[in-house]
Amino acid sequence: MAAPTPTHDATTLISLDGVGVAFRGGQLTLRPKPPFWVLKDVTFDLRQGETLGVIGRNAAGKSTLLRLLAGIIAHDRGNIINHGHSTALLSLQTGFVPHLSGRQNAILSGILLGLRRREVEARMDAIIEFSELGDFIDEPLSNYSSGMRSRLGFSVAYQVEPDILLIDETLSVGDEEFQAKSSRAMHERIRSDKTIVLVSHSAATITALCDRAVWIDNGISREVGNVDDVTAAYRAELAQRDTSAPTGAPRRIIRSKTEGVST
Repeated sequence: MAAPTPTHDATTLISLDGVGVAFRGGQLTLRPKPPFWVLKDVTFDLRQGETLGVIGRNAAGKSTLLRLLAGIIAHDRGNIINHGHSTALLSLQTGFVPHLSGRQNAILSGILLGLRRREVEARMDAIIEFSELGDFIDEPLSNYSSGMRSRLGFSVAYQVEPDILLIDETLSVGDEEFQAKSSRAMHERIRSDKTIVLVSHSAATITALCDRAVWIDNGISREVGNVDDVTAAYRAELAQRDTSAPTGAPRRIIRSKTEGVST
């Protein structure tokens, strides 16, 4: 099942065809280094209302793909077409400044995530309630514990509702109780009629939450299509690589996480 050429129709939001992204270094030296292609050949369509899973090993190019879809970086070859839809990369604690209050940081972070100031202010009660910070919202962020910062960051990011939400393995944060709460909230978002791209290295997570899947391997879209078929191919490849490892070589342990995704 090879990655097909995209077929564009009214439900297509973003199209990628042979897309590559290169990182370049050493340009100021006498012997510039050749470009390193993080993405080499990625082809798929993102359809309206679906949750598309992007699966692959560490350093396969998954996070780079999300940054590309978010418009943070540009591609170096191939074609990518966004058919007029807004995107947002769910990023916790974006723009947080320690000497500002939680409320001020919520406004700043919301703006950086694509909301207008008045939109963040209109949703401030919901942010405070979900984060469970209460009056602490007006204390300097420097007085927050790491868990409180995570709760505020998630609560702000959860208010962003673009046409396309991009999630990079961030389903739960904070202490155990808030992890369960944030995980449930994100699962509800994923199972809604929103269009979502979810990156994970966990085949179990992709199978449980996604409608279709893309397997990225060494910067190439190896498989695109039915989530069960793609994750089965991914698992089979991992198993084959593990069994073909040299005798005595360390073996990777794959742990399935159905309650959340770790970064």
